[in-house]
Amino acid sequence: MVRALELSQIDSQMSRRRIGASVLIVLAASLICVAVAPVLMPESYSIVEHSISESAAQRVDGVWLARAGLLLFGLGVLVLSGVANGRWRLWGRVAHRGYGVAIISTAVFAHMPWEEVAYDEFEDLLHSIASFVVGLSFVAGVIFVGMARRRPGPWVRAFDGVAVVASLVIPMIMFNLEGYAGLVQRLMFLIAYLWYGMEAWRSVVPVSADISWEERRSRQEAIDVA
Repeated sequence: MVRALELSQIDSQMSRRRIGASVLIVLAASLICVAVAPVLMPESYSIVEHSISESAAQRVDGVWLARAGLLLFGLGVLVLSGVANGRWRLWGRVAHRGYGVAIISTAVFAHMPWEEVAYDEFEDLLHSIASFVVGLSFVAGVIFVGMARRRPGPWVRAFDGVAVVASLVIPMIMFNLEGYAGLVQRLMFLIAYLWYGMEAWRSVVPVSADISWEERRSRQEAIDVA
């Protein structure tokens, strides 16, 4: 019985690693889509001035690539929330699933175009609400996951702090630094991609300090029952 349990746990670990590797591929594909999307935009679009959301805006040609990137990002985070359940704990999973759903919503409900054309104001409002949830969910999720970490290295704790501070400060910079909103938002997205990428990597190559306590407890309980 104990042997069967150990084999089951090994299979579970291998499954998590495969899913984690798949998430890394999805995140990389999403990043490429978002990075390349401005190439499909009209000449009036500027990556320095205009946001990622505007590269997926209403009534603009070529927005499919940016929207695909946002959809992939959201799906990747949702899948990662399932495979990282032991490390993220309940509230971390809830927050990051909210992030995934909100990112997908920003693609479904598009931003207003930067050019003077007619657009759906209600859809733009829904996009703004989804964007707010994106920021709030990410900050809460990183904090919850940080609290759940066991003996994290100093660089892990430091990057968690950078991710939280960036998510709080960059939106304020976007509103106050006219003409550079697109550039600073891309920095914020890059930090989010890196944070989720590292979490996916931790699923591919688990850190012993993150998993040993739970696995030792599970195995010991199985041995006691047997």
